[in-house]
Amino acid sequence: MATQIKITNLPEGYQSIITNGTHSIVGDEPVKSKGTDLGLSPSELVLSGLAMCKVATVRYIARKNNWEIGNVIAELSQEVKREAKGLTTDVKVKIQIEGDLTAEQKTELLKQADNCYIHRQILGEWNIEHATDLVEAPLV
Repeated sequence: MATQIKITNLPEGYQSIITNGTHSIVGDEPVKSKGTDLGLSPSELVLSGLAMCKVATVRYIARKNNWEIGNVIAELSQEVKREAKGLTTDVKVKIQIEGDLTAEQKTELLKQADNCYIHRQILGEWNIEHATDLVEAPLV
């Protein structure tokens, strides 16, 4: 089944209730962008998805290999530049893996983190189809 997200934008700032039908979070824009800063920005949400995928992949590979690890901590930052050909985004990733691992094990875990699903998805081709037949809510 395809992943589906539904967003309802609220009148205050750019607050949005984001749901997958089971879980909900609040998204917003920072105050400097005329938001209320009560939730993660769209860029932060994208970066969060990448970070989560990387740390989950590290834990998955460690479990698969019966390697004992503690916390997996990722710090990601991004810088977006406007260029003639369009936007270029530079992402810096730092991952800390707690545990008694050899250098080879850490190297393998970090390699696998760079092979996580979202990392591959972001680097792949995207086809975004715009629906033109939106249904309007009935007036009450």
